[in-house]
Amino acid sequence: MENNNTGNSHIAQLLVEHGLLSPEDLQYTRRLQSKLGEETPLIQILRDLQKLPPNALQALFEAETGVQIRLGDMLLELGHISQKDLDLALKIQRNQPDTPLGDILVSHQLVPEKRIVETLSYQLGLPFLEPAWKQLQREWLKKLGVHWIQQKQAVPFRDEDNQTWLLMVDPLNAEVLEDAQVKLNMPLTPAVTSRSWVKGILESLEKMAGHARQNDTALQGNRIVRLVNQLILDAEKLEASDIHIEPGKHEARVRMRIDGVLRQHSSLDMEEYSAIVARLKIMANANVTEKRRHQDGRILFEDPTTGTTLDLRASFFITVHGETIVLRLLNQQGVIIDLENTGMQPSLIRQFREEALDIPSGVIIVTGPTGSGKTTTLYSCIKYLNNENTSIISAEDPVESIIEGVSQCSINPKLDLTFHETLRHIVRQDPDIIVLGEIRDTFSAETAIQAALTGHKVLTTFHTEDSIGGILRLLNMNIEAFLISSTVVCVVAQRLLRRVCSHCAEPRKPDALLLRRLGADPKDYSQTDYQEGKGCEHCHFTGYSGRVGVFEALVMNEDVKQAILERRTSTQIRQISVESSNLITLLEDGLVKAATGQTTLNEILRQLPRLHPPRPLSELKRLCGTANG
Repeated sequence: MENNNTGNSHIAQLLVEHGLLSPEDLQYTRRLQSKLGEETPLIQILRDLQKLPPNALQALFEAETGVQIRLGDMLLELGHISQKDLDLALKIQRNQPDTPLGDILVSHQLVPEKRIVETLSYQLGLPFLEPAWKQLQREWLKKLGVHWIQQKQAVPFRDEDNQTWLLMVDPLNAEVLEDAQVKLNMPLTPAVTSRSWVKGILESLEKMAGHARQNDTALQGNRIVRLVNQLILDAEKLEASDIHIEPGKHEARVRMRIDGVLRQHSSLDMEEYSAIVARLKIMANANVTEKRRHQDGRILFEDPTTGTTLDLRASFFITVHGETIVLRLLNQQGVIIDLENTGMQPSLIRQFREEALDIPSGVIIVTGPTGSGKTTTLYSCIKYLNNENTSIISAEDPVESIIEGVSQCSINPKLDLTFHETLRHIVRQDPDIIVLGEIRDTFSAETAIQAALTGHKVLTTFHTEDSIGGILRLLNMNIEAFLISSTVVCVVAQRLLRRVCSHCAEPRKPDALLLRRLGADPKDYSQTDYQEGKGCEHCHFTGYSGRVGVFEALVMNEDVKQAILERRTSTQIRQISVESSNLITLLEDGLVKAATGQTTLNEILRQLPRLHPPRPLSELKRLCGTANG
């Protein structure tokens, strides 16, 4: 068989030859692949169609002693990596010719280490083994010694069938195999294992080595403290918004949300994970012994290098494998941005100020999903309204940034300082403007409405898909339509899209197929400043760095109010808003920002609702006030 078959067919053809896949199923899958696109691997389609027996691939590679396909092609065919990520790794390898491709893929978090090792075992025709610590023969480990195992990255093992193996990170190193056989005085068969598994075995051996228990506990405690501190410092350095620590069956993974997308950061063995949970609970003033109920807390972490204090919100969530921890890093710089810097289009800022913020009373709602930047926009509005002649009071859970001149209350149910209790007392403080961190139930919605009816201006946030959805959700909370139309002055919906990296941005022609999926005419975008990032060190080879806000604002003019009173459908209200108040939808604002090189069509497809066909680009630029930009 030839070696130069592409990753699109080689393994699938071998499956047919070994009777593990029928020719008819292969032919059908290829036809389906041609419709889905060549980037969808055949093996992935076969798995989705359940055309492969459970252990088909393992049986194949046991029968084929060493499949002659390059590692990258095999990863591609098995669906473990995209062509774009593989091309990126090969590009990096050209600048680092002495670094194996597998190491590059792991170090740049393109493919998990276990996937690499598993695929390497297929490639070499050797088994991939990672037995539990209790299954290993301790006397063999002691005979080889910690130093030998660490230097050679190999561990001996006898399975249930009395087969003796040498589990090796580099299974082609014949000298290591021969040395182990001599030291143990027995024949060994090479098998593949991962570097992280060997690291775990070494740590277990070190714990057996016999340091005094007291000293060992102190050292372990210091190490956990350093590890937790480093995780928080890494998140600050990477400008992550959240740290996720998620236990699995055998290990816990650490991921960080950067520019709105979760990325793998590291993994922990279960002993480290348990110690980290205890450490974080202590830092968050949570109950260390409570492992059956969800808990929340707050951590004020002082950066030892800069002396600055980071504010983290901690959530401990009970799962079948243990407690999942999410640490949200609140406004790290403590900087509240101006409305002009939020990403709102010039015309929207002008309309929002004149027809919402400058109105003496009424409810202004900022909507969007978690992590869409609602609080940032809310604080920008407070900054605009804050002056010596205005009394502003807030109820937040928690207060994310301190604003001079604003009376801010942080909700704390542990002290019986609940949202309901706080809202009852706010109106007695003679405020001009009331800020509610979030409308979370009928009570808070009614409070906002009643405050507006008594002449107050109310600013708050809401979790809905778009601006029209904010109105509909109030109606679903049994708030009367006439109360909504008479008190709500504006609903702003927003999202955060990843911004194209300025260091590696390249002019590109927008994909016509993607534009059609978005309902746009490709001809409108043929002469735009559309860009995409090719990937560089500044953006961690993602092509994106930072985020840009996308907005729509539903201004409650007479036509919209009448539509609400008549309980029109969301589609009808949206159409009336587009026609009567020049509503620019989230999709339309995203397309304008893509046309000016700020974000990409893929980000728009990933994040923005497509509820209304976009208007021509020239008209959108005119409405946004960027026609000459």
